[in-house]
Amino acid sequence: MEYRTLGRTGLKVSPLCLGAMMFGSFGNTDHDDSIRIIHAALDAGINFVDTADVYSFGESEEIVGKALAQTKRHRVVLATKVHGQMGRDPNAQGNSRRWIITECENSLRRLGVDYIDLYQIHRPSPETDIDETLGALTDLVRMGKIRYFGSSTFPAHEIVEAQWVSERRARERFVTEQPPYSILVRSIEKDVLPTCQKYGMGVLSWSPLAGGWLSGAFGPGKANTSRRAAALPHHYDMEIPGNRAKLEAVGKLSELADRAGLSLIQLSLGFVLEHPGVTCPIIGPRTMEHLQSQLSALELRLAPDVLDGIDEIVAPGTDLNETDVGWVPAAIADPSLRRRPR
Repeated sequence: MEYRTLGRTGLKVSPLCLGAMMFGSFGNTDHDDSIRIIHAALDAGINFVDTADVYSFGESEEIVGKALAQTKRHRVVLATKVHGQMGRDPNAQGNSRRWIITECENSLRRLGVDYIDLYQIHRPSPETDIDETLGALTDLVRMGKIRYFGSSTFPAHEIVEAQWVSERRARERFVTEQPPYSILVRSIEKDVLPTCQKYGMGVLSWSPLAGGWLSGAFGPGKANTSRRAAALPHHYDMEIPGNRAKLEAVGKLSELADRAGLSLIQLSLGFVLEHPGVTCPIIGPRTMEHLQSQLSALELRLAPDVLDGIDEIVAPGTDLNETDVGWVPAAIADPSLRRRPR
């Protein structure tokens, strides 16, 4: 396997990152089975594991911790995230110094480790000064609690602002970004990926199978019975024009994959792996079967004509459903911010 360098950190990581969102109450509730899946991924050569505090409210981190306790810690580049609400306390969330330092300790305890390789800010926080966040993360690096830190689902202009603030205030900087990216969600090609390339940031992109749309289990004439569909029905509601556009695209992509002798999963992962700005996509298996269906992408390269065919179905820079981007800025979500007071 050819390992890739994570931005300018010097860390070598596998072309696929194992995401742990589906381990715990949100997905696979069997801890032993989840641990077997993690070990199978490690045995296949994957050395990069990503989770978050908010995944099943800490349970995912606990499962990952149990798996790490049964292997050599140095084998794994371990990433987790902070930001999401973790209780009724209004301060048990966000990007403040108070919460970041508190929750880092909580994550270390749940994971059962002395340090986290990559600690990521899960979403932007408009009400928090970015220098507040960078200052707390810098202190955690200097305390040895974390080795590096990154952002997740940040728009390009906030990535740039964070880089500038780090330079001007002598802070450590975001060395990675974790954005949504798939054949069906391509808007980061316009700005986020070029920005990350400009600043030498590693990119571990999430949802390369577009929340199951590109798994091969869902498409024209197929009923969607996935757990994710039950939990997030609006992502699959055919009354939404963007979802109808996705369904049509999935049908065409399936035909393209068949002509190329690939599964739709291979086509979808190969597409993300091909972008020079992406270090590795994050796969999120819930079962061993899911994992096995994705491991073949570790050595996969798509032919230029196949990539051209994808571009003809979904144009570069296009999101077929704009709600799939994972985070909507307050300036868009709150109408009052776009209207003068009366």
